[in-house]
Amino acid sequence: MIRLLAPFLALLAAIIVAMLLDRPAPRAEVVVAQSSDCFTLDPQRMSYTQDLRMARSLYEGLVRVDSETTEILPAVAESWTCSEDGRTWTFKLRRNARWSNGDPVTAHDFIYSWRRGMIPETAADYSNFFYGIVGAKEFLKWRTQQAGAYAKGSVQTPEAASRLLDEAWAHFDETVGLEAPDDHTLVVTLKEPIAYFLEICAFSVLSPVHPPTVERFISLNPRTGLLEQDHGWTKPGIHVGNGPYQLARWRYKRDLRIERNPHYWDQDLISADSVEIRCIQDPNTTALAFQAGTVDWVTDLLTDYRADMATQSEQYLDTHAERIDTLVTEGRSLDEALASLPEPGPGERRDVHVVPAFGTFYFSLNCRETLANGKPNPLADPGVRRALVLAIDKQRIIDRVLRTGERVANTLVPPGSIIGYESPDGLGFDPERARKELEAAGWSIREGDTRATNESGEAFPAIDLLYSTNNPRYRDMGLAMRDMWSSHLGLETVTRSMDSKAYKEDLKKGNFMVARGGWFGDYGDPTTFLDMSHSDDRNNDRGYKSPEFDAMLLKASLERDPAERLRILQDTERFLVEEAMPFLPVYHYSMTYMFDPTSLRGISRNQRLEQNYWMLQPVADVPVN
Repeated sequence: MIRLLAPFLALLAAIIVAMLLDRPAPRAEVVVAQSSDCFTLDPQRMSYTQDLRMARSLYEGLVRVDSETTEILPAVAESWTCSEDGRTWTFKLRRNARWSNGDPVTAHDFIYSWRRGMIPETAADYSNFFYGIVGAKEFLKWRTQQAGAYAKGSVQTPEAASRLLDEAWAHFDETVGLEAPDDHTLVVTLKEPIAYFLEICAFSVLSPVHPPTVERFISLNPRTGLLEQDHGWTKPGIHVGNGPYQLARWRYKRDLRIERNPHYWDQDLISADSVEIRCIQDPNTTALAFQAGTVDWVTDLLTDYRADMATQSEQYLDTHAERIDTLVTEGRSLDEALASLPEPGPGERRDVHVVPAFGTFYFSLNCRETLANGKPNPLADPGVRRALVLAIDKQRIIDRVLRTGERVANTLVPPGSIIGYESPDGLGFDPERARKELEAAGWSIREGDTRATNESGEAFPAIDLLYSTNNPRYRDMGLAMRDMWSSHLGLETVTRSMDSKAYKEDLKKGNFMVARGGWFGDYGDPTTFLDMSHSDDRNNDRGYKSPEFDAMLLKASLERDPAERLRILQDTERFLVEEAMPFLPVYHYSMTYMFDPTSLRGISRNQRLEQNYWMLQPVADVPVN
């Protein structure tokens, strides 16, 4: 009888264990809703906004960015110095920095982690962030070639692979400009001075990981000689970080919970003991969850009716504009001011906030001499590209298509986003000049025609405008641009939509004439936008190549005076967005947040949007002044 009951008892036990594991935890102090879950909790492999935001809670780098002022602040490094030639940085690590298991954080942990970011096995999207370090780029190439030669060799055994790895690490130590004279000193040697090097150090990809934990999930493939990395170390109960929070729970595409790390060196920095991030893919469900009180902050409101909600918020701000100005002048934050105002009236609300972002939406203009089909590309002429840009009424697109408070973009770098940097004017809406630019390039509308032709009577080829299907805004903008190019320039446009994967493939292959695009800055320097137009940059999807532009970037990189360097970069961007025009900037991004300032504080409105979970604080916990 017992033997017959055994399977049923085992099944019952499994069900009970599953129920216990799936029991809802007590509500976190702050609950956040976002549309996508984190893709990875491995900082060296991160690239998505939600991942990088989480990284700033689970990990801490050498320095961090103040989310309000964008000032660089000490983190694991309590101090640092730079040599006179700007190439050698020495960081002194605080002795009370600890991992969430109590281990000390050392300079060797940073070297181990940065090495992970450089090796081909990790396939880090931001491996280029390490390339400014002496020998880093060369090591990645060397390691790839070393493993390739081994895989083609005749001896492939565990012992041979182990010797190969030892050789690789020895080569790294000898050639890469990273050194740890002691546990609490990290010395970094750069190829050339990098004015924004501390900004790079603050980027989450350069955060340290806990070597003993990560190593438990790494194996060496004796056939290829390469490391194989299992990312099981990022799971709850196993994960070890050094940030303000530790990972308490992660149910993929459901929820992720973080709780105060008792070993973190600065406990006063942490406002809430626990934060839960819920993945809610449906925008309407997200809004309803917020209105029901089960969510405190929606990180990106995406409902179809968000434009109407933003208008209601704007109406509330207009109603109380004078009082808000007075309170802000007295030193209150905008959220403090909003929280002190009367309840919203009919047609008003104060829980939807449109915040300028450190990013720009644009359309890429194909600059290659020939198109993917082998035919001549008329957009290879910068005059044609200028004409396309000048013929677009961006404000009309914002007012009639977007309707969520975006700002017209005539530049790549959002104006006012970088202290000390003055943006150029760029090209605005000027259809008369657009026609002149097109005529100067050899295309005009002749009497009796409706389409632009050249001197031989050949019509301007139909513009192939590519966009992805994941957002109806792209289609609507494409149709609006099609009509503007037709009416102002006599150009025909064929819009072409593809799923995201196919769209990206065509973008990389240059199979387009005009294609939607966008860029968020990774660090607080103009080069985070300008570098992607360098001839050799891997994000140069437009195929734009200009020795003059490359030389201007090089000149800026060699300039030691900060103010003069920014002036050079201003001229560089002016050349890009007033003459070369490989882009058609449309608008600077904004984020639409949903939170009630009477209930929650700690959300930054700075354009950089360096949001940190450890700053979120329920209003009930805010000290009364």
